[in-house]
Amino acid sequence: MQSLAPTLAIITLVLVALLFLYLFFVRPWHLRWGATHLDVIARLPGDSISPRASAQVTHAINIDAPPEAVWPWIVQIGQERGGFYSYTFLENLLGCDMHNTKRIVPEWQQRVVGDTVWFGTPKRFKGQARMIVAVAEPNRDLAFSTPADWKRRQSSDEGLDGSWELALQPKAGNTTRLLARARTEAYPSFGKRVVNFIFWEPAHFIMERKMLLTIKELAEKGS
Repeated sequence: MQSLAPTLAIITLVLVALLFLYLFFVRPWHLRWGATHLDVIARLPGDSISPRASAQVTHAINIDAPPEAVWPWIVQIGQERGGFYSYTFLENLLGCDMHNTKRIVPEWQQRVVGDTVWFGTPKRFKGQARMIVAVAEPNRDLAFSTPADWKRRQSSDEGLDGSWELALQPKAGNTTRLLARARTEAYPSFGKRVVNFIFWEPAHFIMERKMLLTIKELAEKGS
Protein backbone atom coordinates (compact mmCIF):
# COMPACT_ATOMS: atom_id res chain seq x y z
CA MET A 1 0.00 0.00 0.00
CA GLN A 2 2.86 2.35 0.78
CA SER A 3 4.17 1.97 -2.78
CA LEU A 4 0.90 3.38 -4.07
CA ALA A 5 1.24 6.61 -2.11
CA PRO A 6 3.66 8.37 -4.51
CA THR A 7 1.54 7.34 -7.49
CA LEU A 8 -1.65 8.64 -5.89
CA ALA A 9 0.11 11.86 -4.95
CA ILE A 10 1.27 12.37 -8.54
CA ILE A 11 -2.20 11.63 -9.93
CA THR A 12 -3.72 14.09 -7.46
CA LEU A 13 -1.23 16.80 -8.39
CA VAL A 14 -1.87 16.26 -12.10
CA LEU A 15 -5.64 16.44 -11.61
CA VAL A 16 -5.33 19.59 -9.52
CA ALA A 17 -3.09 21.15 -12.16
CA LEU A 18 -5.52 20.27 -14.95
CA LEU A 19 -8.43 21.67 -12.96
CA PHE A 20 -6.48 24.88 -12.35
CA LEU A 21 -5.67 25.23 -16.06
CA TYR A 22 -9.27 24.65 -17.02
CA LEU A 23 -10.76 27.04 -14.45
CA PHE A 24 -8.36 29.92 -15.02
CA PHE A 25 -7.35 29.58 -18.66
CA VAL A 26 -9.47 27.23 -20.80
CA ARG A 27 -12.90 28.04 -19.35
CA PRO A 28 -12.55 31.86 -19.51
CA TRP A 29 -11.34 31.47 -23.11
CA HIS A 30 -14.23 29.32 -24.33
CA LEU A 31 -16.87 31.34 -22.44
CA ARG A 32 -15.71 34.44 -24.36
CA TRP A 33 -14.42 32.94 -27.58
CA GLY A 34 -13.88 35.68 -30.17
CA ALA A 35 -15.38 38.34 -27.89
CA THR A 36 -13.72 41.51 -26.69
CA HIS A 37 -14.35 43.08 -23.31
CA LEU A 38 -16.73 45.53 -25.01
CA ASP A 39 -18.64 42.64 -26.57
CA VAL A 40 -19.02 40.97 -23.18
CA ILE A 41 -20.32 44.08 -21.40
CA ALA A 42 -22.45 45.29 -24.32
CA ARG A 43 -26.15 45.58 -23.56
CA LEU A 44 -28.15 43.56 -26.09
CA PRO A 45 -31.95 43.62 -26.66
CA GLY A 46 -32.33 40.02 -25.51
CA ASP A 47 -30.70 40.67 -22.13
CA SER A 48 -34.03 41.86 -20.78
CA ILE A 49 -35.45 38.35 -21.26
CA SER A 50 -33.33 37.05 -18.39
CA PRO A 51 -32.33 40.06 -16.27
CA ARG A 52 -31.45 37.88 -13.28
CA ALA A 53 -29.32 35.41 -15.22
CA SER A 54 -26.86 33.46 -13.07
CA ALA A 55 -24.28 33.25 -15.87
CA GLN A 56 -23.60 34.63 -19.32
CA VAL A 57 -21.66 33.36 -22.33
CA THR A 58 -20.72 35.67 -25.20
CA HIS A 59 -19.09 34.50 -28.43
CA ALA A 60 -18.33 36.71 -31.42
CA ILE A 61 -17.02 36.66 -34.97
CA ASN A 62 -16.30 39.17 -37.74
CA ILE A 63 -17.97 38.55 -41.08
CA ASP A 64 -16.87 40.20 -44.32
CA ALA A 65 -20.43 40.81 -45.44
CA PRO A 66 -23.16 43.31 -44.48
CA PRO A 67 -25.88 42.39 -41.97
CA GLU A 68 -28.34 42.04 -44.87
CA ALA A 69 -26.24 39.15 -46.18
CA VAL A 70 -25.92 37.48 -42.76
CA TRP A 71 -29.51 37.76 -41.57
CA PRO A 72 -31.07 35.32 -44.12
CA TRP A 73 -28.90 32.53 -42.73
CA ILE A 74 -29.73 33.35 -39.12
CA VAL A 75 -33.48 33.73 -39.55
CA GLN A 76 -33.84 30.24 -40.98
CA ILE A 77 -32.12 28.39 -38.14
CA GLY A 78 -34.06 25.65 -36.37
CA GLN A 79 -34.49 21.90 -36.59
CA GLU A 80 -37.69 22.44 -38.53
CA ARG A 81 -35.91 24.74 -41.00
CA GLY A 82 -32.25 24.97 -42.01
CA GLY A 83 -30.63 23.41 -38.96
CA PHE A 84 -28.00 25.17 -36.86
CA TYR A 85 -24.99 24.96 -39.21
CA SER A 86 -23.06 22.94 -36.66
CA TYR A 87 -22.03 19.30 -36.21
CA THR A 88 -25.13 17.42 -37.29
CA PHE A 89 -23.58 14.03 -36.56
CA LEU A 90 -23.27 15.01 -32.89
CA GLU A 91 -26.79 16.46 -32.80
CA ASN A 92 -28.20 13.36 -34.44
CA LEU A 93 -26.42 11.07 -32.00
CA LEU A 94 -28.88 12.53 -29.50
CA GLY A 95 -31.78 11.95 -31.87
CA CYS A 96 -32.30 15.58 -32.92
CA ASP A 97 -32.93 14.66 -36.58
CA MET A 98 -30.98 17.73 -37.69
CA HIS A 99 -30.38 18.60 -41.34
CA ASN A 100 -28.29 21.63 -42.25
CA THR A 101 -28.96 23.57 -45.40
CA LYS A 102 -26.42 25.58 -47.37
CA ARG A 103 -28.88 27.69 -49.31
CA ILE A 104 -31.26 30.49 -48.47
CA VAL A 105 -34.84 29.24 -48.56
CA PRO A 106 -37.42 32.01 -49.23
CA GLU A 107 -40.17 30.24 -47.25
CA TRP A 108 -37.98 30.35 -44.13
CA GLN A 109 -37.23 34.06 -44.19
CA GLN A 110 -39.84 35.16 -41.67
CA ARG A 111 -39.71 34.97 -37.89
CA VAL A 112 -42.12 36.75 -35.58
CA VAL A 113 -42.30 37.08 -31.82
CA GLY A 114 -43.98 34.00 -30.37
CA ASP A 115 -42.69 31.55 -33.00
CA THR A 116 -41.43 28.21 -31.75
CA VAL A 117 -37.89 27.29 -32.82
CA TRP A 118 -37.10 23.61 -32.44
CA PHE A 119 -33.67 22.43 -31.32
CA GLY A 120 -34.59 18.78 -31.84
CA THR A 121 -37.41 16.88 -33.42
CA PRO A 122 -40.70 17.35 -31.52
CA LYS A 123 -41.02 13.55 -31.46
CA ARG A 124 -38.20 13.32 -28.91
CA PHE A 125 -37.29 15.03 -25.64
CA LYS A 126 -41.00 15.19 -24.73
CA GLY A 127 -41.35 18.22 -26.98
CA GLN A 128 -39.08 20.32 -24.75
CA ALA A 129 -36.20 20.88 -27.20
CA ARG A 130 -37.45 24.30 -28.22
CA MET A 131 -37.29 28.00 -27.54
CA ILE A 132 -39.64 30.88 -28.30
CA VAL A 133 -38.77 33.92 -30.41
CA ALA A 134 -38.79 36.93 -28.08
CA VAL A 135 -37.02 39.50 -30.27
CA ALA A 136 -37.09 39.55 -34.07
CA GLU A 137 -35.53 42.66 -35.63
CA PRO A 138 -34.55 41.93 -39.25
CA ASN A 139 -30.85 42.45 -39.99
CA ARG A 140 -30.27 43.33 -36.32
CA ASP A 141 -31.32 40.82 -33.68
CA LEU A 142 -32.94 37.44 -33.09
CA ALA A 143 -33.40 36.38 -29.49
CA PHE A 144 -35.11 33.40 -27.89
CA SER A 145 -36.44 32.56 -24.45
CA THR A 146 -37.25 29.24 -22.85
CA PRO A 147 -40.95 28.28 -23.07
CA ALA A 148 -41.49 28.59 -19.31
CA ASP A 149 -40.00 32.06 -19.31
CA TRP A 150 -42.09 33.06 -22.29
CA LYS A 151 -45.31 32.08 -20.52
CA ARG A 152 -44.36 34.11 -17.45
CA ARG A 153 -43.51 37.14 -19.54
CA GLN A 154 -47.10 37.33 -20.73
CA SER A 155 -48.19 38.26 -17.21
CA SER A 156 -45.03 39.48 -15.46
CA ASP A 157 -41.48 40.65 -15.99
CA GLU A 158 -39.82 38.14 -13.68
CA GLY A 159 -37.48 36.83 -16.35
CA LEU A 160 -36.26 33.89 -14.27
CA ASP A 161 -35.20 31.52 -17.04
CA GLY A 162 -32.65 31.58 -19.83
CA SER A 163 -32.21 33.18 -23.23
CA TRP A 164 -30.13 32.83 -26.38
CA GLU A 165 -29.46 35.65 -28.80
CA LEU A 166 -27.80 36.40 -32.12
CA ALA A 167 -27.05 40.10 -32.59
CA LEU A 168 -25.73 41.68 -35.79
CA GLN A 169 -23.68 44.86 -35.53
CA PRO A 170 -22.80 46.71 -38.76
CA LYS A 171 -19.15 47.71 -38.95
CA ALA A 172 -16.93 49.76 -41.24
CA GLY A 173 -16.20 48.39 -44.68
CA ASN A 174 -19.65 46.86 -45.08
CA THR A 175 -18.86 44.12 -42.58
CA THR A 176 -20.71 42.60 -39.61
CA ARG A 177 -19.86 41.77 -36.04
CA LEU A 178 -22.01 38.79 -35.03
CA LEU A 179 -22.50 38.24 -31.31
CA ALA A 180 -23.97 35.06 -29.85
CA ARG A 181 -25.04 35.35 -26.24
CA ALA A 182 -26.53 32.77 -23.90
CA ARG A 183 -27.86 33.67 -20.44
CA THR A 184 -28.80 30.98 -17.95
CA GLU A 185 -31.73 30.79 -15.58
CA ALA A 186 -31.71 32.92 -12.46
CA TYR A 187 -31.55 30.37 -9.65
CA PRO A 188 -30.33 26.98 -10.92
CA SER A 189 -30.08 24.11 -8.48
CA PHE A 190 -26.67 22.81 -7.42
CA GLY A 191 -27.19 19.79 -9.65
CA LYS A 192 -27.90 21.96 -12.68
CA ARG A 193 -24.80 24.04 -11.97
CA VAL A 194 -22.65 20.92 -11.90
CA VAL A 195 -24.12 19.54 -15.15
CA ASN A 196 -23.75 22.95 -16.79
CA PHE A 197 -20.11 23.20 -15.72
CA ILE A 198 -19.15 19.66 -16.71
CA PHE A 199 -21.18 19.19 -19.89
CA TRP A 200 -23.29 22.06 -21.21
CA GLU A 201 -20.67 24.81 -21.15
CA PRO A 202 -18.07 22.96 -23.25
CA ALA A 203 -20.75 21.39 -25.47
CA HIS A 204 -22.31 24.79 -26.12
CA PHE A 205 -18.91 26.22 -27.05
CA ILE A 206 -18.07 23.42 -29.47
CA MET A 207 -21.42 23.58 -31.27
CA GLU A 208 -21.80 27.37 -31.31
CA ARG A 209 -18.25 27.99 -32.52
CA LYS A 210 -18.91 25.71 -35.50
CA MET A 211 -22.22 27.49 -36.13
CA LEU A 212 -20.60 30.93 -36.18
CA LEU A 213 -17.79 29.80 -38.47
CA THR A 214 -20.28 28.23 -40.88
CA ILE A 215 -22.51 31.33 -40.95
CA LYS A 216 -19.41 33.41 -41.67
CA GLU A 217 -18.44 31.12 -44.56
CA LEU A 218 -21.93 31.03 -46.06
CA ALA A 219 -22.53 34.78 -45.77
CA GLU A 220 -19.16 35.69 -47.25
CA LYS A 221 -19.63 33.33 -50.18
CA GLY A 222 -23.08 34.69 -50.90
CA SER A 223 -22.34 38.41 -50.46
